[in-house]
Amino acid sequence: MPELKTEHSTSRLAAVLRELAVPLVSVAIAAIIGSIIMLIAGFDPLAAYAAMFKGAFGGGRQIGETMLRSTPLMFTGLAVAYGFRAGLFNIGAEGQLFMGGLSAAWLGIVLAGMPRPLNIILMLVAGAAIGAAWAFIPALLKAKVGAHEVITTMMFTYIGRYIVSWLVTGPLKAEGQIPQTNRLPVESTLPKMHEMLPFLTPSRVHLGFVVAIILAFFIWWVLKYTSLGYESRAVGYNPWASETGGISVSATTIKALCISGALAGLAGVTEVMGVHMRLFDQFSAGFGFTGIAVALLAKNNPIGVIAAAILFGGLSAGGGTMQLEADVPQKVILIIQALIIFLVAAEQIARWVIGWTDRRGATEHAG
Repeated sequence: MPELKTEHSTSRLAAVLRELAVPLVSVAIAAIIGSIIMLIAGFDPLAAYAAMFKGAFGGGRQIGETMLRSTPLMFTGLAVAYGFRAGLFNIGAEGQLFMGGLSAAWLGIVLAGMPRPLNIILMLVAGAAIGAAWAFIPALLKAKVGAHEVITTMMFTYIGRYIVSWLVTGPLKAEGQIPQTNRLPVESTLPKMHEMLPFLTPSRVHLGFVVAIILAFFIWWVLKYTSLGYESRAVGYNPWASETGGISVSATTIKALCISGALAGLAGVTEVMGVHMRLFDQFSAGFGFTGIAVALLAKNNPIGVIAAAILFGGLSAGGGTMQLEADVPQKVILIIQALIIFLVAAEQIARWVIGWTDRRGATEHAG
């Protein structure tokens, strides 16, 4: 019996490692193809990647910038991943993010003068709540009439963005020519990491990064050890069998999409509270859509979302240094990101490479 248990543990570990290898191989293949493109265009790929790494992880300030850019991607990646685990494609994380940012810009002014810790908690909760509320109608339509969530969440993204655009150019516009809201008071902003930990190099990274990390582990725990997570996974795997087993598919769909919306809303809150200190028309650089790539790369694993978000954050942070020092256009970074997304989506390519490597290793060992 102990031998059988050992063999089972070994095979399970091998299966986990193989699953982890798929996104890693996808990233490696994307880097190789990116190198070929740079060589054809007359650039030095080694110098380009070295400059990109330097810009992303070359010092305390650079690491802080990577952490900053990965923070909203963690929230949106978690949002999309949670939806995926329940069999839902929440493509409207961008709109939920915008509504979360709107709530922070308004509530931050309303709560001016209150203690900073209380402000932060109330604004985070409110942002999550409005993100969930923005996902509720698409969730209800999906659960009750079968309306596809890709269409409804996307439409709500446009509604959310245009509402924000109207408000920052009209009712909530601050004085001046720039369409933006008033700046948040200090007590309604997230503290920088170096303010809380003086030994850190001063950078723009804020408390939202820590919140995102904690949430990733919390969502992992929810999915693995709670009845809520079990129901979401069961419905995502087989809704018909779940219904037969006594799980309400409609209720699970609504809960899962609302939780997904809440996570996306937090991305908008932390961007407003920690980076811009105000709301303006295009404060998101497409974080909701990039979150889809983050979730895919992480294989919808909440812990994997942390690593995937840091990778995309590093690509973004290092792109400027690559352009400055290696003279490689920043568009190459977008090409590499697109290749990663393609190769993760077409994961059979990576699996073929892994299988070919295994077969070659077995042949050499037999020889």
